Amino acid sequence: MTVDVHAHTSYSDGSGIPLMVDAAEAAGLDAVGFADHCSLSEAWRDERLLWNRNFDRTHERRREALAIAADRTDLTLYDAVEMDYEPELEPAIGAFLADADFDYAVGSVHYVAGRQVFPFESFDDASGAERRAFVDDYYDAVVALVESELFDVLAHADLVENHPALRGLTTDAHRERVAVACANSRTVPEINAGRAGDRGEFDLFHPTEPFVDAFRDRGVRFVVGTDSHDPEDFADRVPRLERYLDETGVEPLPVDALLGDSPRAAE
Repeated sequence: MTVDVHAHTSYSDGSGIPLMVDAAEAAGLDAVGFADHCSLSEAWRDERLLWNRNFDRTHERRREALAIAADRTDLTLYDAVEMDYEPELEPAIGAFLADADFDYAVGSVHYVAGRQVFPFESFDDASGAERRAFVDDYYDAVVALVESELFDVLAHADLVENHPALRGLTTDAHRERVAVACANSRTVPEINAGRAGDRGEFDLFHPTEPFVDAFRDRGVRFVVGTDSHDPEDFADRVPRLERYLDETGVEPLPVDALLGDSPRAAE
């Protein structure tokens, strides 16, 4: 593993750029893409303010900071974004991405039907049928994300597997739908280590093995992201991902395949 396409900085919920760059270099990476969180949803305005998800207002400032950092490292730094996808926001997301002109865009489904996918959202009041319906809605949104063709990368395709109340509800039909959508799209799924290691909740990669098999059966390639938010994440997750790639024989898609005609990568 030489390229990490998915890490964060203090421009969303990660650590300072110099700390992240130094740690990525120490982990043996040649390149890292900083994809800070961005949401355009007014429904989650308060959460965006609380969790510093205002990257739509600060991405140009981070771009300047990455240029400064690039002059101080041998790493290649990519100017990316992790965008919250909601189907009704497609026009706004498309306009923002076209104007911002990132090196590449990562798409994520974090919110579905007014509820968050993260473990701190309680499903204690939900029946088994309601939980299964939520997972159905989640994968409907993932497929819509891929089919929108707005994004270069699909992040943590089975994020619902993080949630103790939803884990295990992903079906073969869900996996097949997403794999088919990716096989017919420019959007590339990511092998994501965000929940692996000592800091992880379930010590698993996204997507889980049956999902990876469904993608590979359809000839779908992958990119690889640590989803690092703190410097120590690189040292833990890069070796884990390298072992995983060796064991599975997965060969990541070169990051150049994600870049547009005029990439803004800083050498």
